[in-house]
Amino acid sequence: MTRTNRQWKLAKRPEGAISEGDLELVPSLVADLEDGQALIRNIYLSLDPTNRIWMSDMDQYMPPVEIGQVMRGGTLGVVEESRNPAYPEGALVSGLGSWQDYAVVPADFFQTFEKPAGVPLTAFQGVLGMIGATAYFGLLDICDPKEGETVVVTAAAGAVGSLVGQIAKIKGCHVVGIAGADEKCEWLRSLGFDAAINYKTENVLETLKQHCPKGIDVVFENVGGEILDASLTLINQNARISLCGLIAEYNAEGPVPGPYMFRNILMKRARVQGFIVTDFAPRFPEAIGQLAQWMAEGRLQYRVDVVDGLENAPSAVKKLFDGSNKGKLMIRVSEEP
Repeated sequence: MTRTNRQWKLAKRPEGAISEGDLELVPSLVADLEDGQALIRNIYLSLDPTNRIWMSDMDQYMPPVEIGQVMRGGTLGVVEESRNPAYPEGALVSGLGSWQDYAVVPADFFQTFEKPAGVPLTAFQGVLGMIGATAYFGLLDICDPKEGETVVVTAAAGAVGSLVGQIAKIKGCHVVGIAGADEKCEWLRSLGFDAAINYKTENVLETLKQHCPKGIDVVFENVGGEILDASLTLINQNARISLCGLIAEYNAEGPVPGPYMFRNILMKRARVQGFIVTDFAPRFPEAIGQLAQWMAEGRLQYRVDVVDGLENAPSAVKKLFDGSNKGKLMIRVSEEP
């Protein structure tokens, strides 16, 4: 059966924020399958700050998307047709795919998985997927938080940050989150965060001093710039800083000031480590298993922000940068099976 596909291709590299014309929606036909291939119908497309990095011609952790290529993104889908026994028809699959309705993939391109009864499929794009693994390894492996320590999480109301704070509370830490709206701060407090700071209306450094009277032992950094500078000012000796993202810089058209307190990394003998979640791919089952257990115990909560329609992907991804998303942002490309 001939299927029509839609593909978002990179038309030109964004200058600053993603704007109209940077991506082009191109119709195409799905190719016939060859031996070893499977046809995947995308159900959900993950939208993440790293999408903006991939659009840039810069040194990064994987090759940038080239002009004319289909935009890269994490996807969750179902096998529609298969000439590969590893992908039985009807199987659910997830992995690093692209912004399109369908994908023809070779052997071992995606991971198959089974959805437990009572677990929403959207959870596998969030807490039980890359997002959850990012929070788990970025906090526990890199920072090794100890009971009673103070943990600061930036972009704390985001998909990753909200999980980081909850995991830190499970480990017995004092947790302070930084977000960009009063409603988000209220949600963080409802998750068990000890304090939440609205960086748009409060002086972050002065408020951190109030909520971190013993200083800061762990920083889970998603923002960079002035926000990171405030945390660095208050770090304790032997602090650990997990560098997950720098969203303050992704749309910048020039150098982003700071952090001016970089010297504290030396003075406090702090450790800063950047990471990409795929560094931990062999251990994903460990993370997902523990996260699923915490979910079943009612110790982890999460939110999803689902936008309908592949055609809306370029406008929806902007929500990550203006702060209007609430939870894990994704596109519903097609109906769940």
